[in-house]
Amino acid sequence: PGSLSPSQFLRRQQVLQLYRKILRAIREVPAEADRCYLKDWAREEFRRNKDATEEDAIRMMITQGNMQLQELQRTLKLAKS
Repeated sequence: PGSLSPSQFLRRQQVLQLYRKILRAIREVPAEADRCYLKDWAREEFRRNKDATEEDAIRMMITQGNMQLQELQRTLKLAKS
């Protein structure tokens, strides 16, 4: 483990924040089966990449995660309207 550099610390905060936002969005999903599937998918996705250290790769994953989050939020908004 060791200590994190300031940029690693900020990156970690960003990742955790993204993870929490995704889980929060998933809670809005009406069907329980879909919720379970999405929660497992998110957990697995983050777990699989937790040892990533390459800055650019991490930045890209955060960007992708944000896009997937927006897509999920859009879908939920449509479902509600």
